[in-house]
Amino acid sequence: MIASLFISFSNWQVFDELKWSGFKNYEKIFTRDLFFYKSIVVTLYYAFASVITTTIASIILGLMMNLDIKRIGIIRTILYMPTIVPAVASSFLWIWLFNPDFGLLNSILSVVGIPKLQWIFEESTAVPSLVFMHLWASGSGALIILAGLKDVPKHLYEAVEIDGGGWWHKLVYISIPIITPVIFFNLIMGFIGSLQAFTQAYVMTAGGPNNATLFFVYYIYKEAFVNNNFGYASALAWVLFCIIALLTALIFRSSKGWVFYGGK
Repeated sequence: MIASLFISFSNWQVFDELKWSGFKNYEKIFTRDLFFYKSIVVTLYYAFASVITTTIASIILGLMMNLDIKRIGIIRTILYMPTIVPAVASSFLWIWLFNPDFGLLNSILSVVGIPKLQWIFEESTAVPSLVFMHLWASGSGALIILAGLKDVPKHLYEAVEIDGGGWWHKLVYISIPIITPVIFFNLIMGFIGSLQAFTQAYVMTAGGPNNATLFFVYYIYKEAFVNNNFGYASALAWVLFCIIALLTALIFRSSKGWVFYGGK
């Protein structure tokens, strides 16, 4: 990291001599680089959309995993299995699913009479499609939610039943407040991971169409390993580090109003 910080203040093409450039890389980022602002908007859009949808899906799946029914172990395994599929392998699988001509998703839509979508091959639907794809890996967060649900004292549910409450009251007044630290953890990890999204853009879209999926880390990769601007790429990486640190600090600050720890 120290070397990266030093390189960010230089003009370096690896095979050429490293030349000190001061703050020129950072000046270019904030004043002349339109791709920087495009990648920031795309990345934040993807991060917020994917974290919100995945958090909701994880809570729902976690509640399903917590049901006291037969074969629940098999159900938990099935829901968790997509998270262990390598990112590149799942990306190739979803390329086929998103294919507008013979993909499975459009085949299903045609059966119910819905017009075919272009998915990742159209600018307006590219990011929403990748957000939808991200739900594929909700099992990891759901498992953490399940661990939190297992720690909820059963006598609290019994107290709700005695007062005449149903499953909704148990969920809203007992389960959700007690697992807020777990939800908070998932939010933090989700934002950090989503802001560093790379594989989908690299394997599936190459940042297109029309830079609609130009994620920030993919932009850093292009500057470093395609354009050979390692100094500028290092400066971009440090900007991303500051953005992640700032958003993480804001989430921590907001947690005081909605995260409830034991004993409070």
